Amino acid sequence: MLLGEHRHMLDDKGRLTIPSKFRDALGERVILTRGLEQSLFVYPMDEWEKLAQKLRALPFTKADARAFTRFFFSGAVEAEFDRQGRITIPKPLLAYAGIEKACVVIGVMNRLEIWEEGRWEAYAAAQSALVAETAEKLIDFDL
Repeated sequence: MLLGEHRHMLDDKGRLTIPSKFRDALGERVILTRGLEQSLFVYPMDEWEKLAQKLRALPFTKADARAFTRFFFSGAVEAEFDRQGRITIPKPLLAYAGIEKACVVIGVMNRLEIWEEGRWEAYAAAQSALVAETAEKLIDFDL
């Protein structure tokens, strides 16, 4: 399971070091794609395939299903870690997420998310005020 929050800097070639504890869980190859809220999602290959199966089951006759599938898959690239544990993030993905240098890598169960640092801080601050209300709506057991 991918957990935690780590702050990193992108190098001049668009490479990002992924923490070793995440690399161990991800495997050698990953899929990197546009995520939600202008973040990037990083999936281990097995989790990507599970997601692809779910999206394949969506009815192609529905405009929302086609739009989401196009958005998600057209931005996807396969990436491998180099010897220093870095992945290269393509420029279109960096532009989508607004990442120039400082970023935050977070573990979200079955995927990583990569956020531009300021965007993550603003998002986290806004969500912290809503977490109790959201938990009440989504979770029907005591934490």
